[in-house]
Amino acid sequence: MKIFIGCDHAGFEMKEALKKYLIDANYEVEDKGTYSLDSVDYPDFAHAVATGVETTDGSLGVLLCGSANGVCIAANKHQSIRAALCWLPEIASLARQHNDANVVCIPARFVNDETGLEILKAFLASSFEGGRHQTRVDKIAC
Repeated sequence: MKIFIGCDHAGFEMKEALKKYLIDANYEVEDKGTYSLDSVDYPDFAHAVATGVETTDGSLGVLLCGSANGVCIAANKHQSIRAALCWLPEIASLARQHNDANVVCIPARFVNDETGLEILKAFLASSFEGGRHQTRVDKIAC
C-alpha cells in the first residue's frame, strides 16, 4: 500500500518518526514535505498529499500540523478526500470504519510521538465497514 505523508513545520519531527515506522513496516511511502523545521504554509503540503491520494488507487494519506485543523480543512477541499482529525487511536479506527476516511490528520502539538504512532497504526489496521455507513458516506460529496 502506498502512503502519502506531509506536514508543516509543527509536524515535522513527528512526521519523520511516523515515516520511519511506515518504511520499516514495508509501506511504500511518498514524503510530500516539509523537510525541515523552517516555517511553511500547511496548505501546500495538505494539497500535495490529497492529490497523491486522489490519483493513486488504494493509497492513504497522513497529515500533521500543530492542531491538525489546518491540514484537515485543506485536504477536505478535494472532492474525493475524507480527511479525519484524530487525537486518539479509537477515533482513527472509527474514521476508517464509519466514514471511510482516506487521510488521517494528527495534531502534533497535542499528542506525543507514541500516541501519534498508535493513531497511525489504528488508522492503517481499520477498514470501512460499509453497510449503513455507505449511505451516509455517499451523502458527503457535493
